[in-house]
Amino acid sequence: MKRLIQNGLMFGNLIPVTSPALVDRYNRALMHLAGKRTELTDFHVDISGFSPEIGEELGDPFYLNPNGVNRQFILLTTEQKRAPLLEAQFSTSRDILHRFITTNETQLFALTAKDAVAGELVNSVFHVDTPARLFDIRQVRIEADTTSGTIRQADHLAHLVERFKTEEDGWFDDVLIAQMIETAKDTGDVSRNPVHLKHETFEQRNFWTAHFGGLYLFQGMDHPAVIAAGAKPEGELPLKFVFDLSERNRVAKFLDYNDLVEPVVKARGIDGAAVLRQKMDFIVADTLARKGVDLTGRTRSDLRRMARGHVGDLPPEYDLLADMVRWAETGGRWPRISSDHPGYFYTLRAADTPDRDLVNMLLAELCPLDLRQMFICHKALFYRSYRDWPEEKKAYAASFLANEYAVDKAGARTALFGHEPDMAEPEPAQVQPKEDLIQRVGPWGAVRRR
Repeated sequence: MKRLIQNGLMFGNLIPVTSPALVDRYNRALMHLAGKRTELTDFHVDISGFSPEIGEELGDPFYLNPNGVNRQFILLTTEQKRAPLLEAQFSTSRDILHRFITTNETQLFALTAKDAVAGELVNSVFHVDTPARLFDIRQVRIEADTTSGTIRQADHLAHLVERFKTEEDGWFDDVLIAQMIETAKDTGDVSRNPVHLKHETFEQRNFWTAHFGGLYLFQGMDHPAVIAAGAKPEGELPLKFVFDLSERNRVAKFLDYNDLVEPVVKARGIDGAAVLRQKMDFIVADTLARKGVDLTGRTRSDLRRMARGHVGDLPPEYDLLADMVRWAETGGRWPRISSDHPGYFYTLRAADTPDRDLVNMLLAELCPLDLRQMFICHKALFYRSYRDWPEEKKAYAASFLANEYAVDKAGARTALFGHEPDMAEPEPAQVQPKEDLIQRVGPWGAVRRR
């Protein structure tokens, strides 16, 4: 993993904590949340304030995430919004934290100038002992305050001010006035500089969780299902359909019925053939690396030339993508493939839906030879897979990601997953869009009447 760290591909964009004042604030917050403290004088933190160095020091990578359910966080600066989330147990956690920071950025900037803000992503479940418990996680809300209780005291002062203004004898209540003055010493003038954080509630219907070997819960769908990255979860679940990744036909039908995917070569706004060619390069690199071929300094042209000398060693995924590229570049008949073909999911990407990141994450599991999509969409899986790769592939992956992806992350993401708006004229408001056959009759056909 050292090669990844040196190239900024692991633990990248973490926020350094080096000043004694920030370390002291962090320790106060850590003591407040977990009853622990660090003896380190400098370390790095992610968006939640988790530090891999402190995790190693304490021997606990989940010191801010007890039971892996209600993620706690420590904010020292609003710049943490740019950092990744390490040791994530839910795919939605980083988005929730990022939205919280950006929504309250002005207030948090003022609060973190003097103190750390500590909080928690709270839901109604405190321990996930069975897969069925995951379905009780419907909403997530954030609770946060400074370690000195600035928000709590500000709310208390606001309540006192309201009493002072509305109670009949408020103007003459010396005890009330004294309480207001004493509280204002810590909070300042809340009427001119209100101290208040917006604590939104976030819906959590479709998400991935690391629990039970990795589960994708798609509850908010016309045709809901659970997809297991490992073994199917045991016990009764609220959803009827539970698949694992080996059930490729059923997974493909689920994605199709819910309009969650589209063919790469037919997607708007991207060069589909170029994307597939790059996937072919990754397949060639994997094949050659496993044969012990040194790929150092190899260009795309080199890989494609070397592929011709190892045609018999290339897997069926390569041949399928080659057929798709020929169709995209020269026309002809559309390659007819079934979803049980090993290369089927390599030809797809997530459609433009609110769940496209989750779908691309699932596709990364189904396309293990596409190292770029795996790195972008499912880093935990990438790091886990990387450990078992031969040294030749590790060197190639690190070099490619550092030299071709990391130099323009936004551009690469747009080229792969960007969606252009439909240029068609919108239909008049009074005209209802025609329903798709599946939406009208369901995936199992219409019920005929006599």
